[in-house]
Amino acid sequence: MKELPGSARAVVIGGGIVGCSTAYHLAKLGWTDTVLLERHKLTSGTTFHAAGLVGQLRTSANITQLLGYSVELYRSLEAETGLATGWKMNGGLRLACNEERWAEVRRQATTARSFGLEMQLLTPKEAQALWPLMTVDDLVGAAFLPTDGQANPTDITQALARGATMAGASIFEDTEVTDLEIDGGRIRAVVTARGRIECERVVVCAGQWTRAFAARFGVNVPLVPMEHQYLVTEAFGVPSNLPTLRDPDRLTYYKEEVGGLVMGGYEPNPAPWAVNGIPEGFHFSLLNPDIERFEQIMELALGRVPALETAGVKQLLNGPESFTPDGNFILGEAPALRNFFVGAGFNAFGIASGGGAGMALAQWVVKGEPPFDLWPVDIRRFGRPHFDGDWIRRRTVEAYGKHYTMAWPSEEHSSARPFRTSPLYERLKAQGACFGEKLGWERPNWFADLKAGEEPRDVYTYGRPNWFSAVAREHRAVREAAAIFDQTSFAKFSLRGRDAERALSWIASNDAAKAPGSVAYTQMLNDHGGIECDLTVARLAEDEYYIVTGTGFATHDFDWIARNIPAGLDARLEDVTEALSALVLTGPASRAVLQKVCDDDLSNAAFPFSTVRSITVVGRTMCAIRVSYTGELGFELHLPVADAPAVYDALMAAGRRDGLANAGYRALETCRLEKGYRYWGVDVGPDHTPIEAGLGFAVRRGGAADFRGRAVIERQRREGVRKMLVCFVPEDPAVILLGRETIYRNGERAGWLTSGGFGHTIGRPIGLGYVRNPDGVDRAYALSGRYELDVGGERVACTPHLEPLHDPEGKRLRS
Repeated sequence: MKELPGSARAVVIGGGIVGCSTAYHLAKLGWTDTVLLERHKLTSGTTFHAAGLVGQLRTSANITQLLGYSVELYRSLEAETGLATGWKMNGGLRLACNEERWAEVRRQATTARSFGLEMQLLTPKEAQALWPLMTVDDLVGAAFLPTDGQANPTDITQALARGATMAGASIFEDTEVTDLEIDGGRIRAVVTARGRIECERVVVCAGQWTRAFAARFGVNVPLVPMEHQYLVTEAFGVPSNLPTLRDPDRLTYYKEEVGGLVMGGYEPNPAPWAVNGIPEGFHFSLLNPDIERFEQIMELALGRVPALETAGVKQLLNGPESFTPDGNFILGEAPALRNFFVGAGFNAFGIASGGGAGMALAQWVVKGEPPFDLWPVDIRRFGRPHFDGDWIRRRTVEAYGKHYTMAWPSEEHSSARPFRTSPLYERLKAQGACFGEKLGWERPNWFADLKAGEEPRDVYTYGRPNWFSAVAREHRAVREAAAIFDQTSFAKFSLRGRDAERALSWIASNDAAKAPGSVAYTQMLNDHGGIECDLTVARLAEDEYYIVTGTGFATHDFDWIARNIPAGLDARLEDVTEALSALVLTGPASRAVLQKVCDDDLSNAAFPFSTVRSITVVGRTMCAIRVSYTGELGFELHLPVADAPAVYDALMAAGRRDGLANAGYRALETCRLEKGYRYWGVDVGPDHTPIEAGLGFAVRRGGAADFRGRAVIERQRREGVRKMLVCFVPEDPAVILLGRETIYRNGERAGWLTSGGFGHTIGRPIGLGYVRNPDGVDRAYALSGRYELDVGGERVACTPHLEPLHDPEGKRLRS
């Protein structure tokens, strides 16, 4: 057995497909002293029993790109390494058995075209011609993606391992990692049963073992091992070029294997495994089949593939797979420990993801950042509820059971709720609030009119949803009177210290050096000028700032700010989210309502836009910020949690004659779309600069003080950009925009919508999306040309806009 090296630049822990892919890509990037450690044998965890279907399309363009990279890698890997991979690009079929599913599939085909994949829509007979083993009596249609395929998981992992060693990496099997040496918050060495390896970077790709291992070092990886079963038949003449098949209405998938079929599925009553820990010595191991649980899948499959009734059964395989609470895998550097990277929780599509995930992790390790925005799978998307094992398990069970159910627009999870509530939760519930959930917080999405018999319950559809008229009421209250939003779930940070201004002036692209009492809407940029954070900064004192960002970005934004405070500065960041409620009062009557319960002068002269001050409402002192995400006059009231009920009650009583209404997050969305406000993680992110996103006004010009990303912004101001965020309004008011619809300019594909919704003031659908042109996009280019949107396979005419769709007073529309 060869001796372990004494040091390495990076150590990869775990010899499944993701670990081997990461080692392969690290070595290809020149880190030839990379070491991969596997406690038993390569593939012995979960890789060896993976089904091996390789699909590409996801709801995120970048995750689709990542999976597309896997396909390109698998196509060339055998020629590079000399090892067979079992890769076959035989395409993938997806079936639709009812009109609602067909609407979903048509939308998926549009998304595919937006992201550069040509997904073909087929009739039932056309689908049957590609997959003659199935009956199609119940089909409405199907979609076919020619570049999907399948691979042999063990073979492709061994090929990646050989490729890694050919490029210089070292792989050690039968080498268990027992500990990490950490000093001063940094990794110093990996300790194994065979010796110690000095290193500063560790990449943990240990599958279902990752959560327990990472937890030893304060890193939270929310995943759950779930039992997953599939059937392998004897050969019965199945053609080798058969596409993979997904039949979501029957909860099943299929692929050809050695003249037979592999058939598995996602039952609605899944079983978590190893709740009390994974047994010792569990490698190349399977679980006992649960025949009763599999029977429901088998019955559904027989209705699609009658030949299964007489096919010989080679094996009913039950193996644990790592699943996550939101169905997305987990990548990136842990916020709790520098240079501790994670690649885990692949939700039974680790083979499809493995090539791209390894590439992304390797670049993250080497360059300190991912190759592109990977927010949907970023480990920093998690927060407080994801430390709770019971919460994670209950939510993951729900996510597994929904793997093949309809992916409805605006769908909410129902499990493990409520977890975090505002002090107004019961009050709002009694007034008809229909709640959604974000990062464990219960948040009112809309309010039912209980007196009129409305029920506060979401009914999902690809058409107009049941909450449409309720949201319209709330929207009108914002535009014509006043509305109050409970936004206690906002993430809220305090930055204190004598160097707080210096620190924030480097991190924030807008001017943070204004006098106390000022407020700055700002982005925080990476070295490419991409938007890492989009938030509000209020200066409370010379040495204190109050930072407010979105609920779901609490971990991400805190981590970004903390990491970017220059060394040696006295600037201390603290999360104060749990201590404070946030009530947002907005609308043309909002000042009048607030003034009734506040003795402070709230006039525009005394309290202008984009300022912060302390005010007192019914004897409660609070921090008030003059900003609004609706495009109307507004006040954010940040106050101690204990004071929120009394202040809310006083405001509601004071505003009764002014038409003050409760409003929820779906009305906030419709209002911000009319105003053209951007939403981080959707419309803007690390791949978009403020200049491209139309946010140049929020980036300071000139001055001696540098800020991160400044050089790129100044270059784009001089030279222009190749994409620009544009607002689109279809001519047909009945069109439903959801996001990811393809943008066509003069008949040519020019991008896709990042956001879609409805503007109740203008009475039209609204979409935001980037218009792209390799030769450059300016204002004249963006507003010229003939635009159409592909909505579920149909082209609809639309008009581009670069200004808000209503004037600053919210009384008159701009066409």
